[in-house]
Amino acid sequence: MSLLPEARMVLDASGTWKLFVLTGYEPREWPVHGFNRAEPVPTVPERAAVLAALGYAARDGAEWKWDATPAPRRRMFAKIPVRLVADRSAVTSSGGAV
Repeated sequence: MSLLPEARMVLDASGTWKLFVLTGYEPREWPVHGFNRAEPVPTVPERAAVLAALGYAARDGAEWKWDATPAPRRRMFAKIPVRLVADRSAVTSSGGAV
């Protein structure tokens, strides 16, 4: 099973949640959506709606899993394997469908 694409949700430098899809391309080309809040943590249905807006969906049977980056600067993040369901050219880098 391919590792990419994979969606990840992290607290960004501003302290708010951000969801992005690792596609294997340059990070500046990854589809991304900012939730513009720190609390509450975005729910699974909210994440699914954002993925759909970005042109992706969770792979069959996949569930969100929490993980962490290595020490010393451990940061928690949620991840899920995804599949493309829409033409990438129809999705903007800010996360909204055109």
